[in-house]
Amino acid sequence: MRVRPITPGALVAELAERIAAVRPGSWARVALDGAPPARPGALGDALVDPLRVRGRSVVRVSARAFLRQASLRLEHGRTDPDAFLDEWLDTGTLMREVLGPLAPGASGRVLTALRDAAADRAVRVPHETVPAGGVLLLDGAVLLGRGLPLDLSVHLWLSPGALERTLAAGERWTLPAYARYEHEVRPADVADVVVKMDNPERPALVEAV
Repeated sequence: MRVRPITPGALVAELAERIAAVRPGSWARVALDGAPPARPGALGDALVDPLRVRGRSVVRVSARAFLRQASLRLEHGRTDPDAFLDEWLDTGTLMREVLGPLAPGASGRVLTALRDAAADRAVRVPHETVPAGGVLLLDGAVLLGRGLPLDLSVHLWLSPGALERTLAAGERWTLPAYARYEHEVRPADVADVVVKMDNPERPALVEAV
C-alpha cells in the first residue's frame, strides 16, 4: 500500500471521475463513510457540481436523516456506544426508500429524508424520481459492513489518535463504537476507495501498490 498526498480540490476531481464512470447510463449508489471530523457530508456536497458537469445528475442523502426514532435509538441511554454502532441507523428504511429503488429495474423514486433526529419527528418531503444515469451520494458514519447495496464506497479514514483529538467533546462517548467498527468491519479493507483524513485540508489517497 502507498499513501499519495493530494489537495482537497484534486481529491474531489479524482473522485468525481471515478464515480462518473460507475454504471454509466444507470443509477449509481455511492456511500461516503466517515466520522464527523472527516467531513463526509462536505465531501458529498463538493462532488455535486463536478458530477453534474460530467453528465451525471445527483441526489444527496445524509444517513443522519434516516436514524431511528429516539424511543428506539436511545433505549439504552443517550451515550451507549454499542447502540450507536448497531441500532441507530434505520437500515431497513434506508434500503427500502433510498437504495432499493435505485437497483436495476426498480422505480428510481427515492425518499431523501425520513426524520429530523434532533427534533425526533418525521419530516414530510416528497419522493424524488432520479433520472437514468443519476448518482446517489449518501454520507454518514459507520455505514459499511451492513449489507447495504452500494455500487461504490469511499471510506474517509482517521487514525485513532486523530479521531480522539478532533471529535467534538459531546461526541467522545462514540469512540468505543468507532474502535469496534475498525476492528469488526475493517472499513479500510471493505471500501473501494480509502482517503486518509487526519488533516482534512491535506488528504491522502491510500492505494494498492
